[in-house]
Amino acid sequence: MGNGGFEQLVYCDVPMPELGAGEVLVKVLAAGVNNTEINTRIGWYSGGGWHIPTPFPFIQGTDCCGVVTQVASTSDAHLLEQRVLIRSCMRPHGFDNMINIWMGSDFNGAFAQYVKVPANEVFPINSSWTDAELGSIPCSYGSAENMVQRARVQAGDHVLVAGASGGVGSAVVQLAKIRGARVTAIAGAAKIDHVRALGADHVVDRECDLVNELGEESVDVVIDNVGGPHFSGELVTLKRGGRYASSGAIGGPMVNLDLRTMYLKDVTLIGCTAWDEPVFPSLISYIETNALRPLVAKTFALSEIVAAQQEFLEKNHVGKFVLIPQHDD
Repeated sequence: MGNGGFEQLVYCDVPMPELGAGEVLVKVLAAGVNNTEINTRIGWYSGGGWHIPTPFPFIQGTDCCGVVTQVASTSDAHLLEQRVLIRSCMRPHGFDNMINIWMGSDFNGAFAQYVKVPANEVFPINSSWTDAELGSIPCSYGSAENMVQRARVQAGDHVLVAGASGGVGSAVVQLAKIRGARVTAIAGAAKIDHVRALGADHVVDRECDLVNELGEESVDVVIDNVGGPHFSGELVTLKRGGRYASSGAIGGPMVNLDLRTMYLKDVTLIGCTAWDEPVFPSLISYIETNALRPLVAKTFALSEIVAAQQEFLEKNHVGKFVLIPQHDD
């Protein structure tokens, strides 16, 4: 309903979405839980939302696996009854313009039985994965793939992944390994074995002294969705000409940066919010060829959203929580 605590999460009846030109109606089968929904609710983003003040009251939900049940245009009739994933990050002015909007942050999202979106943002998926597994993918894996692509990760690179047990970090580990990179992952002590099972070559405790553990100028790429106090050490571990990519700051947005560490080593810092055009088609391909492993920690009924967010914030899980709406049919 607005910025604040869990009391702002209200499970109630709302009108069925009405389609506009070029839109489709998607019956939501599963919707993943992400940090962004919590950040939006508590007003963590500067300005209140991603780009503009959040349009409260509204429906959250950035991830969606569903089935197209209605189309506004006959030209989109081929989408009817198709199981689809919705691209969470949309570039309404084209991919040459960095303006982007996010489902569940800038307009009504998938924490509902139905959601409407532009037809060009739904991607049919041919996969044996469950609805919950597919519903865990869009936001975290899309953000991860965007960072991996922008950081130009390639075979032979040594990639350092912060927050490797979370939704985004665990996706980065897999996506970097697909490209033939050597991956060092950072995780809490209780989650090290889980992260190693995802394919990480080396996993270090997040409480360690990173520079002492890895050495200066030891990695080609840092992919960081955490930020916070480890940021400066991560830059020290980068080789000359290294790349640092970030799409979040769950460990804290304020960091210490010695500019000399950046410019004397010709380090490139890459901010990653707007997804580039190849990102989502790449994910669809990885899923359909089983190159990725879904990581669903737990499912909840949509009506249990408060319990889901409370347990999510405890950060004792590995992977994603997923909400399942109830349907009468």
